[in-house]
Amino acid sequence: MLTTHRNITLVGAAGRPFLLDVYVQADGRPKPAAIFAHGFKGFKDWGHWGLIAEAFARAGFVFLKFNFSHNGTTIQEPAEFADLEAFGHNNYSKELADLDAVLDWLEQEAPRHLPGELQLEDTALIGHSRGGAIAIVKAAQDARITKVATWAAVSGLDYAWDGPGFLERWREQGVYFVENARTKQQMPLYYQLYEDFKAHEAVFDVQAACQRLSKPLFIAHGTADPGVPVAAAHRLHGWAPDSRLHLVAEADHVFGGSHPYPARELPPHSRELVEATCSFLRG
Repeated sequence: MLTTHRNITLVGAAGRPFLLDVYVQADGRPKPAAIFAHGFKGFKDWGHWGLIAEAFARAGFVFLKFNFSHNGTTIQEPAEFADLEAFGHNNYSKELADLDAVLDWLEQEAPRHLPGELQLEDTALIGHSRGGAIAIVKAAQDARITKVATWAAVSGLDYAWDGPGFLERWREQGVYFVENARTKQQMPLYYQLYEDFKAHEAVFDVQAACQRLSKPLFIAHGTADPGVPVAAAHRLHGWAPDSRLHLVAEADHVFGGSHPYPARELPPHSRELVEATCSFLRG
């Protein structure tokens, strides 16, 4: 029977609470875990992520998805950017701390919630877009993660900070704004994001993390991705010695999904994504 545990509260970076969902086909048999990390301007309940979670559970995984603590959502409004100040104060160190909290919960609390269902020695981390780069960085430093998968991942965490004079303006003004194309919100990014990146630049070096990664890496990318060009996937594949590249022909950045996503069936590109990822994680 497919069982879901929705909106479990964890405490993440800077003591800020965030929400976690768990999907499992409860049958009393130990299963590998798969943790999904959303990307920039993402959240756990976006679009078809729930359908993907159900598909992983039916395929024999304990699937976890969560909101990063500073992604702009709140406990009360987990699918809305209701706290733009929190969004503006997010950074990569905080996202790594949130992943620590999820892994700690999986290790310490999940066996009580899911008796007999977990095979903790087989835990995969999956990341979409910017979450893919964060997943690689985290996997390179945490022995609890045994496999990594990226979906439409960026190949560097400083990917959006170029252009003449951009960094100088950001430092002087203390903030720059990105528009959410869906909600039209002007979402702040405070200069502390860059300061955190520079203070831990060696840790956040995705190329170096790929090169020292001592576990299998699966890299999926759509060939028609307008947001993160497929060249990023080829770079990751070239850097990681134990990696597999899977290109989804004509797929976009979200593999056919949208928000909201009213259908009850996964789009074809997402079905291919799920099947290929599950096959890799079982291997």
